[in-house]
Amino acid sequence: MNKRGAESSSWATKIIPGVFVLLWSTGWIVAHYASIDAGVLTFLLFRYAAAAVLLAFFAIASGAAWPRSAREWGHALFSGVLIHALYLGCIWWAISHGVPASISALLASLQPILTAMLAPRLAGERIGPLQWVGISLGLLGLLFVLGPKLASLDPAELNPVSWLLVINAMGMIALTLGTFYQKRNLRSGDLRSVAALQFVGALVVTIPFAVFLEGLRIDFTLNTILSLAWSVGAISIVSVALLLWLIRTGEVSRSAQLIYLVPPAAALQAFLLFGESLGPLQILGMIITTLGVALAVRR
Repeated sequence: MNKRGAESSSWATKIIPGVFVLLWSTGWIVAHYASIDAGVLTFLLFRYAAAAVLLAFFAIASGAAWPRSAREWGHALFSGVLIHALYLGCIWWAISHGVPASISALLASLQPILTAMLAPRLAGERIGPLQWVGISLGLLGLLFVLGPKLASLDPAELNPVSWLLVINAMGMIALTLGTFYQKRNLRSGDLRSVAALQFVGALVVTIPFAVFLEGLRIDFTLNTILSLAWSVGAISIVSVALLLWLIRTGEVSRSAQLIYLVPPAAALQAFLLFGESLGPLQILGMIITTLGVALAVRR
């Protein structure tokens, strides 16, 4: 690789994680708007369909290579079921039926710990002492960020939806397993065509749930259209492409640590957009989480 190529690669390595966190964190904001005029699974159904069509068109127009065997097609489709259909479907469904966003964010952000525990067995990765320190700091900072919201919750509010917490946790587990599956079975192939197939897999699995649980309820208001446009363009295409790039070019455990930064980023956006409180303890938590992630992803 020449000097210019090396500099470009170094620049991408530094910028892409931050862009991924910023875009991925907007998913929590979009979930709020999407549930106003549509069933969340139905909204996700249209999101998967639009993303699959756009990515497939882009892959064909740009001459991207497609998987050569039925086995490779199956890997791409199934990874989409884990990373998109189960992860987003479980979390969005739980939130729309009463699970507080702060609890959902905390459960989803346990993924780095689960990933670090499974990485030695499933990916042959070594988790060093410094990385464990970073993981611990990330969790501590996250508790500071979400602590005030958790403390204000009435336990009685969670009792009727306790089973939804299990569904929310299942979404986190699905994303964790999906990243390992992606790393092991999709090491090659063009990310444009792979991403298109992943959304097809998510689409097929989501259809029956959207039909029987929500009756395909969706009103195409301006709010729905704008939410769908952002979900497809910024999240489903750009941020997912960045996630796949991070998984392919780095270790699964280090890529997962970036999830820690999502709740603080979402909390900051909620503060700016919805006027939600953001106290000194939460700001301190953001700083601690950022420090923890910096240590965890350091090579």
